Parts: sequence; structure tokens; C-alpha cells
Amino acid sequence: MKKLVSVLALGIALGLTLLPARAEEKAEVVWRLFVADRNNPVMHVLDAAEGKVIRSFGLKSQGRLYPTESGRAVFAVQADANIATGFATGIDIDDHGDHADLEVTEPRALGVEISGKKPVHFVSHHGEIAIFYDGDGVARIMSEADVLKGEAGGDSIETGAPHHGVAIPLGDHFVMSVPHEQDPSELPTGVRLVDRSGNQLGEVAQCPGLHGEASSGSLVALACETGLLIVTEQGGTPEIRHLPYANGLPEDGKVSTLIGGKGMQYFLGNFGQKAVALIDPEDENAFRLIELPVRRVHFAIDPVRTRFAYVFTEDGRLHQINILSGKIANSVAVTEPYSMDGHWNDPRPRIAVAGDEIMITDPLKGLIHALDAETLEKKREIVTGGAPYEIVAVGGSGAVHE
Repeated sequence: MKKLVSVLALGIALGLTLLPARAEEKAEVVWRLFVADRNNPVMHVLDAAEGKVIRSFGLKSQGRLYPTESGRAVFAVQADANIATGFATGIDIDDHGDHADLEVTEPRALGVEISGKKPVHFVSHHGEIAIFYDGDGVARIMSEADVLKGEAGGDSIETGAPHHGVAIPLGDHFVMSVPHEQDPSELPTGVRLVDRSGNQLGEVAQCPGLHGEASSGSLVALACETGLLIVTEQGGTPEIRHLPYANGLPEDGKVSTLIGGKGMQYFLGNFGQKAVALIDPEDENAFRLIELPVRRVHFAIDPVRTRFAYVFTEDGRLHQINILSGKIANSVAVTEPYSMDGHWNDPRPRIAVAGDEIMITDPLKGLIHALDAETLEKKREIVTGGAPYEIVAVGGSGAVHE
């Protein structure tokens, strides 16, 4: 199967500016779901519209799935097997300036397997990929272009000690976590800016309890016990500033997971067990807390309808968050309850947005729920069997040239 598409909208669960189709062109929507099973080392690729498996790929352990920025590749990071594996999504965009072409082919293994002790944190930024190996304290850096060619080369940057760290590519620079000086098994205590030779620029930016990062617009944010570090990328050497938590926020809460907004520059983060925080670093009131009725399980932003985000809670309900008002706009029951008691890695639902549908895995029932992204009305169920857990949506709409 091979098609050439002049793109109207394409992205990793995101929509770009719509281009008018010519009369002789046929509009088509293509979305694929990449789903990793919780109990078996396998990743399924599904045609979202048909709800059918296109291909299945064996993994070496449970995989956590991460798309690259372009949507051309998905990585299965397998911490228990000490390896990260790259796959081509089969959805490729070629930008020609006034228009773009999209080539749709079969998903395939790229033959890229990057070994190292306990890979955990994956970052795709500005055409580069950084995978941090906690057991080595080393970040492995490679270009997405090389990965798509099946090449697993690139550079390695050492941090001095094994720790639960992160590396963020920023053009000619990298933001690297700094391990806890007394006990590297604890969370990092800050970040440093380095050049491509690994030379440190400036002083270490303090970030006690560092855990969680995301990018939105021209900003990168890292979550700390004391607030966020905000990295500005606009020209020259990146600048890092501290954004402290606002007075009045609960003292027992902090952000440890971040998602960056698409279309609007903001961040969405967890805050305690029963709230999420909307964060606009450029606003005088940077933090807006949204209380939830019960404990949070998972959350995601809507890159197409940029005013919306979604939070799934342990009572089995999905909540639609209005980013502009900072309030819950709608809620609907989706699954049976999934208690947050127990191990953090127990099978629980995960969310992905695929065009006009919200996809929610239901690992205990062996299926995926598809909801209308505007109304939250349940449209259908996709039966996968097994225990569908991690999910990534890649796709878009375009005009097809056969």
C-alpha cells in the first residue's frame, strides 16, 4: 500500500493549518494507533478508522511508547530489557513550502535498537532524539533522519552518575540533569546547559526533585519541588529561569508530569493526586489549579481542538477541561473503576487523541473506547484482546494523488 497525499493536516495526534483541496483531489483521513500490551511484550499497530490490527511487533519486555515530533517514528522504550527500539509509522510528510506531500506506507521495524542500562526518559525535539539511560547516567543523542534510515549512531553525553535523569536537545545545546550529589538514587537536583562537546555553559540551575519535562511553543519546562524551570530558546544561548509555585497552592502538592500545549503556549501538569495545574509561564497568575472529584489516572491535551484537555480519573470517568476557562466542561463515564491503589505500573487506562476521536485503553476488558472529542459521546469499541495499555495516535487528513 502506498499513497501520495498533499497534506491538509498532519501530526502526532495534532492538526496543522488546513489547506484547501483542489476539485480533482480526493480528501482522505489516515490515523494509526500504536498500542503496547501491559502483560505481553508486543506492540500492535491499528488502523484507527477500521479498528483493525495492521501489524504486530514483538518486543523484549513491556514497552512504553513515544512518538517523534514529526510522527514518522515511534519508539518502544523497554526498560526491563535495557533497550529502546525504533519503528517507522508509515506516515511521512514532505514539506514543499506552499504545500506538503504525505506518503502512507506499511509500518515497519527500522532495525534501530539502542542498548544501555534502563532506558526511561525519551525526548524528541527539533529533529533530534535523546534517550536517557538511568542505569548508566548517559544520554544517547541521535537525529530522527538517521533513525529513519535505520542508523543508530549519534553521540553520548555522560552526567557523572547513574540516576533518573533527562536530556533535552536544543539546537547547538542540551539541557542535562544533574544527579543528587550525596545519593544519585534520589531525584536530580538541577540541570546544566552544555554544548555539543559536553562543555558546561554557566552555572547549574537548581531544580530539587526534578521529574517531568515538556515543550510548548518556544518554551521548555522542567518540574521541580519548588516550581518550574523555564527554558527560553529564542536565538543564541538558551536562558533558564525559575518559576516558583504561586502562593496559595497546597503545600503538599507539586508537578511531576508535564505536557506541552499545541496551538497555544501553556503546560498541563499533575498536582497532588486529585488536581491538575494549568501553567502559563508568561501570565502574572501562572498557575491555575483544577480540582478533580477523585484521584487522577492519566491526562492528555487535544492538539486539534486546542482549548481542550482530558483527564481520566479512577472512577472510570473522562473529564474534558476547558483550557481557557480553567474548568471542567464535561464529564462522562467510560469504564469500570480503576483504583490508583497498588503499584504505579498496574494496568490502567491511557488516553490518545486521533483526529476527532479520543481513544482510551481499557486493559482489563481488552479493548479501546473511542469517544467523540467534542461531545464525549461514545462512538464505538475496538476489541484488541490482551491488555491494551500504552497508546500513541499518529495521523492526519489530506488530499490524495493516486
